[in-house]
Order: sequence, then structure tokens, then C-alpha cells
Amino acid sequence: MAHDRPPAPTPASGRTAGYHHLGATTVGEWSGASARFTITDPDVRPGTYDFVAARLLAKRESPDGVTWLEAGWAETGWGGDGRQRLYTYDSGSATWTFHDKFRLSPGDEVWIDLRPTGDGGWQAWAWWQSAWHLLAEKQLPIGPTGRMEQYVEIYHDDSDEPMHVPHAEVDYARVRTGDRELPWTPDTAPSTTGEGDDEYCVEWQARYTFWSAGTC
Repeated sequence: MAHDRPPAPTPASGRTAGYHHLGATTVGEWSGASARFTITDPDVRPGTYDFVAARLLAKRESPDGVTWLEAGWAETGWGGDGRQRLYTYDSGSATWTFHDKFRLSPGDEVWIDLRPTGDGGWQAWAWWQSAWHLLAEKQLPIGPTGRMEQYVEIYHDDSDEPMHVPHAEVDYARVRTGDRELPWTPDTAPSTTGEGDDEYCVEWQARYTFWSAGTC
């Protein structure tokens, strides 16, 4: 099921909309990334544009803008009845696609893998119930390599008290060069990070391979 990314809401007077990006982005370029995500149950308010998304992303930045493909799990205020769902999103279609045949529950673990196709495209895969499933294949001008992101992304419009997000875990994060996979560490894949703020923060068990993010 597809859904357009909602427009940013108009906050009430004196309040500001809030995006929080918690995790790491590689400085260099790689031919893919993978990681294991553990599903949690954030307090996303129904009937809002609020969301929590834990995901991998491959991107290309140019003077014309940013092109990317992302995949992971999300809970959104505009659909899903409070459930956590596998999703993909790409800059070409500018559309959330929810893969609801995969029924997630808090505590479940899912592997996500992003990789180029070799013919100018990129794929997103999920390891679920002992099998790999192709979630998306997109022709995007990223190229055979791109910068990789691993983030827990939180959005809420601050109209009420901060949304509670139990720490979403990310582990075994890896980057790929050709057919070789390497642990996503400061030595193998130098990265910039989103460390959070007084509201949401990252706990690094081992930068940047084992970590979690959510409410401080």
C-alpha cells in the first residue's frame, strides 16, 4: 500500500514542528549497507502526521538536490492503526509504500539490506521468517555507490508533550564495497552522527555497529 509523504503540519502559535535524526551517515561512498532492526512500540498519536521510522538509506547529493532510497520499519499517525510496518520510500516517487503482508510486532527482528542492481538501480531487501524478500527496486540516479545512512527518524508537531519512543535497537550494521562487507565502525566507515538532544538520544554500544535511539 502506498501513501504520499504528508506535508508538514502548520503548528499552533508559539510551537515548532520537530524532526529528530538519530544515528550515523557515512562520509564516503559505499555499494550498499545492511543492519538488523528490533521493532518497538512508540506512542505515535493517531490522526496526526507524527511518525517514527528506523531505517537504512542510500543517497546521492548533487547541485540539483538529493536522490535516495530508504527502507525499514515505521509507525505513523496517519495510517496503520498503531501498528509497526515495513516500508520503503524513494525520492523519485516521493511516496511511502507499506508492505503490510509482513505482520510485525514489538520485539520482532528484521534485517534490511540496500544494494545497487548493476544496471543503474537500487534494491531494498528484508530478511523475514528465514527468507529474503525484495521490497523495492528503483531506477534512481544514485550510481553504483552512495553515502549510507542508518537512522531512527522521529517527527512530531510538538502540539502535546513529547512523544515517548522506547529505544529502537540497530545492530550488526555493515557497509559494502563491491562484494565485501565490513562492520560499520569509525575506522572502516567514518561517519557524521545525529546524537540527539534533551528529548531523544542515541546510546552507542559500539560505534556505529551496535546502538539504539529513542526517548532519553
